[in-house]
Amino acid sequence: MMRILKITVVLTVLVGLNINGAFAQYDYNELLSEKEYNPIRTGVPFLMIAPDSRSAGMGDAGVATTPDEASIFWNPAKLGFIENDFGANVSYTPWLRQLVDDISLYYISSHYRIDENQTIGASIRYFSLGDIQFTDESGNELNTFNPNEFAITGSYGRKLGEFFSMGISAKYIHSNLTGSNTTTHPGNAFAFDLGMFYTKELRVNGQNALMNYGMSFTNIGSTISYSDDIKNFLPMNLRLGGAFMYEIDEYNSIGATVDFNKLLAPTTTYIKNEDDDFIIAEETTDVSVATAIVESFYDAPGINGMSPFEEEIKEINTSVGIEYWYDKKLAFRSGFFYEPKEKGNRKYVTVGAGFKLNVFGIDVAYLIPTTANNPLKNTIRFSLLFNFDAIAQP
Repeated sequence: MMRILKITVVLTVLVGLNINGAFAQYDYNELLSEKEYNPIRTGVPFLMIAPDSRSAGMGDAGVATTPDEASIFWNPAKLGFIENDFGANVSYTPWLRQLVDDISLYYISSHYRIDENQTIGASIRYFSLGDIQFTDESGNELNTFNPNEFAITGSYGRKLGEFFSMGISAKYIHSNLTGSNTTTHPGNAFAFDLGMFYTKELRVNGQNALMNYGMSFTNIGSTISYSDDIKNFLPMNLRLGGAFMYEIDEYNSIGATVDFNKLLAPTTTYIKNEDDDFIIAEETTDVSVATAIVESFYDAPGINGMSPFEEEIKEINTSVGIEYWYDKKLAFRSGFFYEPKEKGNRKYVTVGAGFKLNVFGIDVAYLIPTTANNPLKNTIRFSLLFNFDAIAQP
């Protein structure tokens, strides 16, 4: 029984570290003893996994790209400028396949335009950590448990002018990692997202162009707990970005985008105990959510000889991507994601492609790590897109 529970915890930690923390092949305490690594720790890190293949093909950048079916995740304000009236997205991502073969992320989203200025949307993401077989002390099989997490989101986006829109989302989060027993229970939380989006058409060298800016605050909400005495902050997050699209001619267009991303959860502070081991200096989850967000901009302790300000800058991740379209039907994408080694050391190149018809489209993305022994190696995503407007057209 304890052996199986241990496996569950290990899988959970591996997923968490690869979203917000150091690589899983290292021992966390060993990293801290070297005073080089101090990743931010949060609960339910699955909320930060890019769910769609388009943005995943551009280095996980999406806060300012042209609105699409995954806008609910990246920036709900983009819904105000989405082109079609009714559409949907279905995405599937096998996760951490270098380690196990049955962890997967599923994502479904849809939107409906109420009028010229207002659009509503909804999404559900489901994260399955596979099946675990429980046994007794003698190795006899008892029951099978499937640790899983999901989030249900409702969104509203509205134009507030010719070039500007805002959006808000509310979400319910459920995380069941250990099953129900006498010491733990599933975690539940509520959160909201707030986004802003600015877009303007331009003329560059006599050709049409588009400049976008986006900002989103996501997963701002309650803490989540699996026991009565330990609470975890959600992966509260600030994302800023810009995107530029340029029509080369009637059939060819190209765009570039960049996102800057910072977690708004507290940075853990450590001290050494009498055994010369690093331990947490204080329970940072005792502060309110509002206090945690404010302090997240200046609470880094300064590791590896850095000043607190230098470490704070290291908590910003960067995503850059490019996207080429031929005849608005065939797309090719590439990007790069960079996270400083002190905060997780995730660095990878992404490539992707897409094909769009009137009603139906498909996107695929593939991740290529630039660091050794990366458990995200060979991550592939698939997305199906549906434009229901085309069905209604005669």
